[in-house]
Amino acid sequence: MPPRRSYDQYCSAARALDLVGDRWTLLIVRELLAGPRRYTDLHADLPGVSTDVLASRLKDMERDALATRRRLPPPGAAYVYELTGRGRALLPVLQALGSWGEDELGERRPTDAVRAHWFALPLLRALDGEGLVEVGLEEGEFHLHVGAAEGPVYGDGPAPGEADARLVMDAATCEAIARGETSLAQAVRDGRVTVTGDGTPAKALREA
Repeated sequence: MPPRRSYDQYCSAARALDLVGDRWTLLIVRELLAGPRRYTDLHADLPGVSTDVLASRLKDMERDALATRRRLPPPGAAYVYELTGRGRALLPVLQALGSWGEDELGERRPTDAVRAHWFALPLLRALDGEGLVEVGLEEGEFHLHVGAAEGPVYGDGPAPGEADARLVMDAATCEAIARGETSLAQAVRDGRVTVTGDGTPAKALREA
């Protein structure tokens, strides 16, 4: 494997960018925050990335101890990639970057790809407490592990068990929250988000 490129600057920001500054790396982290993912699943949820670039970035992430690769036991028998603890520690970095980039979203362009779970991180920023939250959108369902100290941050599909809260909203409302035009709590008060459940996140939203 070729040596890692470096800015060769004695600065923590430069050192961090040595590891995660390449195109696609942080978006791969975003996908792996959902837990172990197969290469084919990653490629499907990263539209626009070439197979060569994805394979190269994953190898770099393994080398830099941001991700590991392991083989699932039978009957799966497939390889999956997952974040290390150091890789998971990039969650607040992605959260801050997403918050900073809200003003850049604007209206969705005809060429923009979208996956329901891409709204997980902005919604996660808006939720208080701890618990399992299920989100229903027109594009599909996903779930959030609010306040999780380890393990997946979110996942595709319905919650794997009884949810502490379920949120249902249309795409326009979710996009407005992602753009920072309204808060999740305000959308609930305006009747644009339906909240059900008895867990802490549901109660916090109903009382906000």
